[in-house]
Amino acid sequence: MTRAPSSRLSDLTSDRDSRTSAAQSILTLTRVALAAPSLPEGITPTLQHLVEQTSAVGAAYFQLRDHPELAFHVRAAWGAMPQSAGMAHVVTHGLPVSTPLIVALEGHTNALFFDHTGEAEETAGFLELGVTSLAAAPVRSADGQLLGAFLMHTFEPHVWSTEEAALFSMVVGTIAALAGRLAAEEQVKAAHEEAVSAREAALRALGLGLEARDGETRGHTDRVTALLMALVQQRGEGQENATELRWGAYLHDIGKIAIPDAILLKPGRLTPEEWSAMQGHVSAGVEFARALGFLPEPATTLIAQHHERWDGSGYPLGLRGTQISLSARLFALCDVYDALTSARPYKAAWTHQAAVAEIQAQSGRHFDPELVALFMQWSKAHGHLELQPVAEPCADPLSPGQA
Repeated sequence: MTRAPSSRLSDLTSDRDSRTSAAQSILTLTRVALAAPSLPEGITPTLQHLVEQTSAVGAAYFQLRDHPELAFHVRAAWGAMPQSAGMAHVVTHGLPVSTPLIVALEGHTNALFFDHTGEAEETAGFLELGVTSLAAAPVRSADGQLLGAFLMHTFEPHVWSTEEAALFSMVVGTIAALAGRLAAEEQVKAAHEEAVSAREAALRALGLGLEARDGETRGHTDRVTALLMALVQQRGEGQENATELRWGAYLHDIGKIAIPDAILLKPGRLTPEEWSAMQGHVSAGVEFARALGFLPEPATTLIAQHHERWDGSGYPLGLRGTQISLSARLFALCDVYDALTSARPYKAAWTHQAAVAEIQAQSGRHFDPELVALFMQWSKAHGHLELQPVAEPCADPLSPGQA
């Protein structure tokens, strides 16, 4: 069974390095899915990409339906499908919720990979369908309910490579968040608010996709966004502005997906050449963000300026003071605080007291003094430990720019 995609995806092929191409592919697939008039048309290009970029011969997206019986039905497919009678039955009637694979996905948040379906309890029945190796990933609603699943398969035994597993996990992990929202929209006939939520879920998933590659910063996206929202609330910002800043926070470091592992994960100090390459993640991030086509300008500005410093010593433009947008100045506090208190390949985690003391010391240097005062008010109001100022600030605690 093969269905034609609604859009051409020739722009997925890039002359740039493979890492940048992979990042651009994810952004393109997300943009196509967001613009598609229906869920199947939005999902099919992702299935096509998986078949073209892995050893899979076919891929499909199954979605839960409760009529006439509770089962997961094929909503979109691409490539070769088994021609067995059993598969014909699945296409017509779906996979029952009692199917071992569905039960397994209920209990997992990450993708599952099976090199031989006849050797795993979770894939019981698939060998009889004609599927010999299988990869599967859950799609969930905002409250965690299993709404669907992405599957890709081969007809012969196949050991899924690290590269194939990474591609499947990152691509499906990004689109799954959007698919879950779109499925929920179909079920409840959601209006504009649900569409905004779908975009937000996709943007957050893009940020988390970087964390899937860089395990040392796992949780950074959600933590730094939560702190930003707390400070925005402390300032009394409106909900619309908060949404724009939250979207920028999700994507603030998305440009790092174009940075080679040898630089991004280096445990020691970077050479001047490596540091120059690392700084390039800002312009790459802005490029990726603009490619989405719908980000509000405050979100893009946050991405572009979040490494600028109050005294003009930041990058990439060396902006100083109020030349830096308020959103970027506010986010810089949150980003550095989480970077200091998190373990990274090149440093141990700082204590809360030491991190906040460093932020105080960098008032008027790295950070806007008024926003440092706001940060201190919020910190004390929420019961943090008494803070001890340091006699002399560190010259550059995150040098050479590895935050």
